[in-house]
Amino acid sequence: MSQSAIPKASPPGNVNSRGASRSLTVTALGEQHRSEVLQFLDQRPAHTFGLSSFILSNGLVSPHNRGDFHACRDREGKLMGVALIGRFILFETQSSNHKDVDKEVIRAFARVARPYDDGHMLLGEEDKVRTFWRYYAQGKMKPRLHSRQLLLEHRWPIELHQPVPALRPATLSELDLVAPAHAELAFAESGINPLEVDAEAFRQRCTRRIEQGKTIVLIENGRLIFKAEIVGDTPGTVYLEGVWVNPDERRKGNGLRCVSELTRTLLCRTASVSVLVNEKYEAARALYSRVGFRLSSYYSTVFLQREPR
Repeated sequence: MSQSAIPKASPPGNVNSRGASRSLTVTALGEQHRSEVLQFLDQRPAHTFGLSSFILSNGLVSPHNRGDFHACRDREGKLMGVALIGRFILFETQSSNHKDVDKEVIRAFARVARPYDDGHMLLGEEDKVRTFWRYYAQGKMKPRLHSRQLLLEHRWPIELHQPVPALRPATLSELDLVAPAHAELAFAESGINPLEVDAEAFRQRCTRRIEQGKTIVLIENGRLIFKAEIVGDTPGTVYLEGVWVNPDERRKGNGLRCVSELTRTLLCRTASVSVLVNEKYEAARALYSRVGFRLSSYYSTVFLQREPR
């Protein structure tokens, strides 16, 4: 992607731009839309975990989102799509019975996203990401990195592989154990180590997750053995990310026991547990299969070239 491919521009605070179709309009969302948006996203909870998690954790308008939420509506005002556009680009459309309308909603979001110059990652269902990228890149951009992800899902019942009573939420005193592990995972996926790019901001995000009780750890004798992050915790689904096993403790059953224990605990309060796994990580895929996770759908992750500041 050339540096001139995305024009320098500040993200708009209030967007009221026409989409590709004259019957669709994209506008900024505010806190007054929270109930409407969450109800919309709850129609497909297994696929809207990313958007829901930002809203439930931060609200619709927050610097913690590092982007802006937008709605795409038809001429009657019906909600046709929701998108978070900024550092992360996530979107949901629900016009599957009308593929042409669905495509127009995606096209409208892509047009709004193009002026943003701080995009880092685009994530979504494989076919929808392909459509978005066509309108967003317009043949002028190339992704910095692209990978195919498997969305795996687990529902009750679950076989428990040896209980792990020591599995628990992390404490702030354990930040120095958690942050490097989480950074290692980010580097493996994106090729960028957040502790080298902006260590303070990254540690602040890790701190906030710990404070919210979202970081789950197994620590033995002062060593981090296992870590996972709980994201998008709703009655419909809980999404796990940042699942990490200490390299020195792998192939000993720690990942199997901890993921099994955590999944069983979460399924007591939600209908399903989901996780995205990079297609190339065969060991991780095998682990989740042993726990009982099954393929739900295919996703794509596109890491974007960042404009120099």
